Amino acid sequence: MESEALESSIIESTMLGDERGHLTVIEAENTIPFDIKRVFYIYGTLSNIRRGYHAHYKTRQALISVSGSCKVYLDNTKRKTDILLDSPTKVLILEPNDWHEMYDFSSDCVLLVLASHLYDSADYIRDYDKFIEVYGG
Repeated sequence: MESEALESSIIESTMLGDERGHLTVIEAENTIPFDIKRVFYIYGTLSNIRRGYHAHYKTRQALISVSGSCKVYLDNTKRKTDILLDSPTKVLILEPNDWHEMYDFSSDCVLLVLASHLYDSADYIRDYDKFIEVYGG
């Protein structure tokens, strides 16, 4: 059931605005390279709490810190990196083959997540050893 190995990446969405304020547009199949089936957001997380600790078999996600900031640790078995999400125009396209952990949340952080699939507990790889078994090859 191994997913095609894609590389997670940062994209910049366009900010429009004038003296009245700013507007950023996110569009499925245009800004986001997949159909959006589910939307959720994470907020009220203390800075010393880490969330995530999983990868997926099929779900792709777009993570946007629409307020405040947080960091995302990524591990695809070939590279380990930390990404700072600190702007509502910065979009992390998170591929299924990346073990991810979100951390260092600012007190005002609202992390918006757009997902390519509806929630399915069977799509989650929550055990790191299983993740290595599936994607480490």
